[in-house]
Amino acid sequence: MTDSPATPADTPVGAVPGLDVAGLEVWLSEAHPQLAAGSLTAQLITGGKSNLTYRIDGAGIPLVLRRPPLGHVLATAHDMAREHRVISALSGSAVPVPPTVAIVDDTAADRVTGTPFFVMELVEGSVLARPAQNAAFTSAGLHRIGIELAEVLAELHSIDPASVGLDDFGKGAGYLERQLRTWRRQLDSSRSRDTPALDQLQDALGERMPDNPRSGLVHGDYRLDNAIVAGDGDAPHIAAILDWEMSTLGDPLVDLGVFGMYWNIDELTGGRLFDSAVDLTAGYPDFDELVDAYAARVGRSVPDLGWYRGFAAYKLAVIAEGIHYRYQQGETVGAGFAHIGAMVEPLATDGLARIALRRN
Repeated sequence: MTDSPATPADTPVGAVPGLDVAGLEVWLSEAHPQLAAGSLTAQLITGGKSNLTYRIDGAGIPLVLRRPPLGHVLATAHDMAREHRVISALSGSAVPVPPTVAIVDDTAADRVTGTPFFVMELVEGSVLARPAQNAAFTSAGLHRIGIELAEVLAELHSIDPASVGLDDFGKGAGYLERQLRTWRRQLDSSRSRDTPALDQLQDALGERMPDNPRSGLVHGDYRLDNAIVAGDGDAPHIAAILDWEMSTLGDPLVDLGVFGMYWNIDELTGGRLFDSAVDLTAGYPDFDELVDAYAARVGRSVPDLGWYRGFAAYKLAVIAEGIHYRYQQGETVGAGFAHIGAMVEPLATDGLARIALRRN
C-alpha cells in the first residue's frame, strides 16, 4: 500500500514477477464478475521482502493481491489463509483492516500465482516508511499517529478471540515456548553460515522466558509501516493495519516488544535494514509514551519489556538471515537485499543487551 512499484531489472517490460495478470483477469471475471471492468494492471509494491503485495487497477474498485515470496519459504511463514482469516474476522471491530474479497489456493491450477493468494480492497492513505513523508503532517499530527497506533494495538489485545470467531486461531498456552522452537527451526532452515551471537541470544531467551503470560490476539509484526495513515496536517488517523501473516493467539506483550524495536530501529541499524519514518524531533512520541498510552487503553500496567525486546530482535535477525539466504540463491524480488545479512549480528547483540538490562 505504498505508492512506489518495484520491478527487477531482468523482468520484461509489462511483466509482473510472480503474478499472471491475464490469469487474474480471467479469475476475477469468473469468481467476482461484479468487480470485473476491463483490462487489469498490476504493480509490485516496494518493500516486498516477505509476502509479495501488488496493487491492482482496472477492476471496478482498486484492489490489492497478496502472495508468498518467490523461492525459498520458511515452513510456517507466509500463510495466506491465516492472514485472510484474521483480517476478515476483525472487520467491523475497533481494529481497522482492509475489506477482504477472496482467498484462493492456486497451487494446482497455476492460473494467477501458482500459490495461495488473497485479494482485498485497497485502503486509501499512506504507509509512512521514510522521514520525508512526515512533511505532510504537523508535529501534533505525528504525535497523534503514534498515540493512536499504540491505542489500536491495545484494542486488538482487548478483543476476546471467541467473540470474532478466532478462539481456535492458536493454542495460546505455551505460546512463547512454541515460538522459540518455531523460530529455531526457521533459522535452521535458512542456515548458510555460522551465527554465534544469534545462537547465544536464542539460548538466553530460552533460559529467561517469562512465566505464565496472558493470552490474546497477537499481530506478530506491529509497526508504523504496517499501517495505512489517512488524512494529513493535524488530523491524521489510522485507516488500516496490514501484514497479518504472523498473527495468532499468544502473549500480547510480544507485539509491544516488536513495536518498540521498530520504533527505535534507526538507532540500531542506522537505516541500513529498513527505512523508518519515526523521528522524535519531528513530533513522534517516544516509546515510553506509547507504552503509557497502551496501558491506559487496556486498563492495566505493562511489565518490564526487556525479554520481549530481546525476542523481537531475535525474530528480526532470523528473518534477516532468511532473506540473506534467499538473496544468495537469487530468489529475491527488487533491490535492497545485498546488505541485509550484515544486520544479523548487530540485531542479535542488541537483543542480548535488552535481556541483560531488562528495560523498555
